[in-house]
Amino acid sequence: MKAMKRRALVLSDEAARHPFRRSLPAHVRLAPLGQEVQQDNALAKLRWKMTGGDWQSFLQAYCASLVAMLVFIA
Repeated sequence: MKAMKRRALVLSDEAARHPFRRSLPAHVRLAPLGQEVQQDNALAKLRWKMTGGDWQSFLQAYCASLVAMLVFIA
């Protein structure tokens, strides 16, 4: 005889997607972030934004490594 699986009587929230997030109560996922956390997130977003100088440095390094690899192969 097969053992019956225990199933929850309450439906999970399908919008959570990940199984761990689905298992959390709704009030945990819907809690608003504090003002300090929002300010930290905004500051981090500004720090990670790439500027023109960042793109220029990236392209210079990419082109230099591409030329070096082509010289090595040829």
